[in-house]
Amino acid sequence: MIDTDDHGAGGESECEGGGSVGAAGGLGINYRRIFERDLHPLPPDARMAAARHAEGALLAALCLDPDPRVIRLVLENALVGLPHARLIAEHHLNPVGLEALAARSAFLHDEAVRRLLLRNVQTPESVLRKLFQNSNLLQLFKVAVSREVNERAKRAARDALRRRFLQVGGEECAALIFTTEGRCLPMLLGLQFDGKTTALLCRRTYASTLLVQNLARFPGTPPPVIRHLLSQPMVRRTPHLRQILLQHANCPAEAKRAT
Repeated sequence: MIDTDDHGAGGESECEGGGSVGAAGGLGINYRRIFERDLHPLPPDARMAAARHAEGALLAALCLDPDPRVIRLVLENALVGLPHARLIAEHHLNPVGLEALAARSAFLHDEAVRRLLLRNVQTPESVLRKLFQNSNLLQLFKVAVSREVNERAKRAARDALRRRFLQVGGEECAALIFTTEGRCLPMLLGLQFDGKTTALLCRRTYASTLLVQNLARFPGTPPPVIRHLLSQPMVRRTPHLRQILLQHANCPAEAKRAT
């Protein structure tokens, strides 16, 4: 019989590598200790059999099993819920088990599950693609620059951002550039603005020095945007901004002659 009266010394916030205490319904229960003491010594077949019908602290402890076959059966358990999905997303280190978790769309829509998968260094490319498939440009940018996600997730987010930039309407592209003050532009090297994005950028009033600098340094900034930036009062008052715009390869010839 599993002893669930096993409490971690860390209080109510952690359970020694076992995930959020209380997240699976047992405030203060140390699921890692339960797994190591009562489940880890069992052969895989026994743990797999237990996963089908486990409940309470035992089910939560099984979420820490490193064997993806056990995780698959945990996910088929009728009592499995978001707290268990979060434990798996955080602690499971086999891509096969993480793919099984991602196959459950209800779990993949949970913000905590998504965040934990982005931190998990073993989350495979297939799962990252699922995480990003409905993300907008700004969401992808935030992942790409986040300090809380692993490098593989950052690279996947950058790749997804580049693909989406070529697919979505100009409104979303222009909004990304403005909202990030052009910080997104280094991720877009080699890409061109479409006509709609260019037109929208030419309708805006610019008051951010950083945004103007980033557009001036981006090789793909089109001539109409350079011309529009040169006409901005802030640029006219700031010689160094005007100078870097005039040095841009796409600066219109008439703008250079006007200096």
